[in-house]
Amino acid sequence: MMKSRADEMRRIMDFKHNIRNVSVIAHAGHGKSTLTNYLVVAAEDVWRADTHQDDAEHGITMKFPGINLYYEMSNDFLKNYKGKRQGNRYLLELIDTPWAMDFSSEVPASHRIADGALVVVDCVEGVSVQTETVLRQALDQKIRPVLIINKMDRFFLELQLDGEDAYQRCSMVIESANAILATYDDPSSTSLGDVRVYPEKGTVAFSAGLHGWAFTLTNFAKKFASKFGVDEATMMERLWGENFFDPKTKKWTNHHTGSPSCRRGFVQFCYEPIKQIIRDCTEGKAGLWPMLGKLGVTMKSEEKDSTGMTLMKLVMQSWLPASTALVEMMIFQLPSPADAQKYRVENLYEGPLHAKYAKAIRNCDPHGPLMFYVLRMIPAASDKGRFFALGRILSGTLSTGMKVRIMDPDYVPGGEKKKENVLIKTIWIGNVQETVEDMPCGNILTLYSKAQFITKNAILTNTKEVDAHPIRAMKRTILSKILRCFR
Repeated sequence: MMKSRADEMRRIMDFKHNIRNVSVIAHAGHGKSTLTNYLVVAAEDVWRADTHQDDAEHGITMKFPGINLYYEMSNDFLKNYKGKRQGNRYLLELIDTPWAMDFSSEVPASHRIADGALVVVDCVEGVSVQTETVLRQALDQKIRPVLIINKMDRFFLELQLDGEDAYQRCSMVIESANAILATYDDPSSTSLGDVRVYPEKGTVAFSAGLHGWAFTLTNFAKKFASKFGVDEATMMERLWGENFFDPKTKKWTNHHTGSPSCRRGFVQFCYEPIKQIIRDCTEGKAGLWPMLGKLGVTMKSEEKDSTGMTLMKLVMQSWLPASTALVEMMIFQLPSPADAQKYRVENLYEGPLHAKYAKAIRNCDPHGPLMFYVLRMIPAASDKGRFFALGRILSGTLSTGMKVRIMDPDYVPGGEKKKENVLIKTIWIGNVQETVEDMPCGNILTLYSKAQFITKNAILTNTKEVDAHPIRAMKRTILSKILRCFR
């Protein structure tokens, strides 16, 4: 993984199959900001999800902070990837969503510029009412979700659950999430396919955000597949559900045989090894280092001098780094703009779907007419009177020095409503001042302006494109329904 730099990120922005636009959503206190920070650290970018002072004071995230993270993955990491890609470099563009009551009406707007969602759920508290609301909003926008069962450290350190109890708890969280996804999924639409999440398919991760570790079943399938003489996909299936292994008979069964040595695959090969490592770290057991050697985990000499919880955190981050599991899910399980815009165009474009604008959005065409959706204008905290315009280019290419036309959401071609023209002066990558000369479609960016030329959200297009329609108005959640989530 390499350092996030403007020149490196700009190069990858031309490779639309290697981009992931992802919103991070969760109920208050379920740990999404903590997990997001580990992604940032892994990309060697100095940024925190709680970027605003008013967020830090209240302990919440808001105002749609966006961050662009650049990664270069190894050939071994990508060997099982089946989709289209252009090399090993990826750009992950994250949108942190607000959770607080005052900002719940804005959550659907953040989905508008994302194609996938990381849904973070506390393993003990389970799926909340607000999480259900946000999942429904995501499906309305044709956003594909993946699930992160967070705070798994509570199973080991606080509740001290045995493997089977922990499995049942996780299974209940997954079943609850899938019940919601099945309820609100549109059966008439085949564009997203099955949106439910399955650990054995790699769409569920298990994490401890506080301690910086996470895993998908892929981590353990890679280790044990060769031992059992099967491929990784088969091994992943054995690590979840009604699959049990008895080391005495060396046989797999689809039911518990009654033998004390017969245990569920997830418990025996995933949960128990983690439990053993955590216990050895916190209790100072001598067997820790030989076990780490077998797992291929190497520690720095100064790290080996650590003890207790500090040692446990360092060991777990070395063995199962949170960033690796999350990046794997985003690359392997969530769609690129090139794929997502093919089926999202009907939710996005207000005008005729046979028009050149709709075709350009559908094809994520950098040579088509410019269609830039402004999600929100954000005032610059340090510079009064200046504003950031956060948004996503759906088609075409935006360049500095380009004169663009502003269309409000209620604009109708040929109508009397005035259309403002503005000159694009500065294009930024992410939330730091790293400027580029231009940026193609499929990417999220920030424009910098001396005045608030947009009141809320809008579409920017070429001045000559007089027959372009704006982006379709979103389905708004009724305020009374939103308020129920916080009672």
